[in-house]
Amino acid sequence: MGAPSRRRTRTSGAIATLTILLAGGLTALGSTTTPAGAVVPEPPRPAFYEAPATLPAANGAVIRSEQVGFLLDPLDATSLVRNAQRVLYRTTNRTGKAIAASGTVLVPTTPWVGVGSRPVIGYAPGTQGMADRCAPSRLFSEGIEYEGLGIEGLLLRGYAVAMPDYEGLGTAGVHTYMDRVSQGRATLDVVRAAQRLSGTGLSSASPVGLMGYSQGGGAAASAVELASTYAPDLKVRGAVVGAVPADLTQVATNLDGGLYSAFAFFALRGLSASYDVDLSPYLNATGRATSDRVETECVFDLLNNAFVKSSTLSANGQPMSTLMAAEPFRSIVESQRIGTIRPTVPVLVTHSVLDDVIPYGVGRAMARSWCGKGANVRFSSNVAPLHVGGIVPQTAEALPFFEARFAGLPQLSNCWLL
Repeated sequence: MGAPSRRRTRTSGAIATLTILLAGGLTALGSTTTPAGAVVPEPPRPAFYEAPATLPAANGAVIRSEQVGFLLDPLDATSLVRNAQRVLYRTTNRTGKAIAASGTVLVPTTPWVGVGSRPVIGYAPGTQGMADRCAPSRLFSEGIEYEGLGIEGLLLRGYAVAMPDYEGLGTAGVHTYMDRVSQGRATLDVVRAAQRLSGTGLSSASPVGLMGYSQGGGAAASAVELASTYAPDLKVRGAVVGAVPADLTQVATNLDGGLYSAFAFFALRGLSASYDVDLSPYLNATGRATSDRVETECVFDLLNNAFVKSSTLSANGQPMSTLMAAEPFRSIVESQRIGTIRPTVPVLVTHSVLDDVIPYGVGRAMARSWCGKGANVRFSSNVAPLHVGGIVPQTAEALPFFEARFAGLPQLSNCWLL
């Protein structure tokens, strides 16, 4: 599948986005397959996203940057940002290898009127897909990046926003979707990159918040767990995480055969690439072709895999839950569990009891686990409709949460209720 056409109108992008949201999403099989760790050929990516032969020594170091058009809506009716930059920066993946990742740094035009330096929010995006063309740093210019809706309130308040594309999304390699460590590090390092980027007014003194929903909730939750050891230089004040896929076994079972089946296929492809596991022996011909195809898809292609049962793709006719219960997948999936490391800053966890993608119990169990380790956690339930609807109350609660944290006010934990 090719990159988005430059001739595509921004109005058509708005219609496409609206259609996906209303459908409930954030949103001829070939015979040629590739090993799990191999990259399915895609159209050449823009030169900006190509890493140099030698990377900088420090995590978060900016390799290059460029101004980018940033549209909060396809008609550019609410453009709040004039300093919008696409960045390529150094981060470290799960294996400890230095890699280049891309992202976006957004700084409001209005002066910061709060106490101290302008805060920066490390905003981890939700599921975008697997193809390079799905990277938010590319979609922002098209006015079809749905995370713009959540970012708008933060920019209006005067916060800067730093958003990663994650490992392999936009840049070389397979996107390691759902890799806990890789996603958390990419989120922390894009904040470092924002603080080092010239012309933003940000610095190492800038207070930091972390935020994300769904895949982004997992990335932000991982980031707040890792922050004290991986990025102790960052002045993290708190995190807001929603619909966190903290237990992939339960999530995959819930997704199987449903509207969001593609998310499970993304995870299988991404994690197998991260851990260098060849999926070919575990999949039948249709499964291998599906695995290849999802690497070329974005969340906008959600319906391509809707209601597909994983048992129809496996070599032995068993569902993905059975595959995940055996090695090497059992250990890989268990390594992605979130809630095992105590955050050292206050965390607000939100989850809709009506979530149809990430079971409500998964988010609640993660919060309870953090509480058991002595973390300052506030768990906020809501009854927003389905998975997509849950991002609305999270966004509403994030602003007062960050206001209080950046003002130095304590969070009142409700761990005693969990």
